[in-house]
Amino acid sequence: MTDIRTLTEAGSTNDEMAAWAASGAADGSWLSAARQTGGRGRSGRPWVSPPGNLYASGLVRLRPGDPAPASLALVAAVALEEVLRALLPPDAAPMIKWPNDLLVDGAKIAGILLERRGEAVIVGIGVNLAHHPHDLDRAVTSVAALGGAVAAATDALAMLADAFARQVGVWRGQGLEAVRRAWLERAHKPGTALAARAEGRLIEGLFDGLDADGALRLRLAGGEVVTIHAGDVFLI
Repeated sequence: MTDIRTLTEAGSTNDEMAAWAASGAADGSWLSAARQTGGRGRSGRPWVSPPGNLYASGLVRLRPGDPAPASLALVAAVALEEVLRALLPPDAAPMIKWPNDLLVDGAKIAGILLERRGEAVIVGIGVNLAHHPHDLDRAVTSVAALGGAVAAATDALAMLADAFARQVGVWRGQGLEAVRRAWLERAHKPGTALAARAEGRLIEGLFDGLDADGALRLRLAGGEVVTIHAGDVFLI
């Protein structure tokens, strides 16, 4: 049975999970908070965290033979897409954007933040259920704004924990390639124009899938394909 803890408030659910992991939390445990005072996204960006949305962190304890830990971002994205698809109306299909966002019609609705702590990976998830920020420099949306079924955060977390456990089972049992295929089926289509900020430069090209390790492939105007292992990616 999955061990799930719910807090009224936390600085960051990833930090709370790290502390729980250090004291013996089991593989597959989850923790959520109704509100975060120090939520963060990738590169330390703040994650606005008022009550009503989902702020949660899961724990994966790495085992010998597991695929590359960074590929858990693909696992989390596939699981999160399943949950969002169940909550959103049929005409508001979620789409995965490499490396860690889920979008609906180009607007961000959820994000993923992986952090490694020794032989454990903490999988942070933020989902805009009831509301979303209105003062950002990019398009953002929520389940409520799209006319979806606004589940309580605890119910959404139960759905997520179940979906994530199943996808981790695929990741461990069938390997990364099975997860990679599922990710590609739910992501932006090949040929989608993307811009990637990586290694201190901006690279524009067309989405050419993922390599065997889950890194982004971009086909440049001259036909050359570059592989991006880390960076910020934008739809053009």
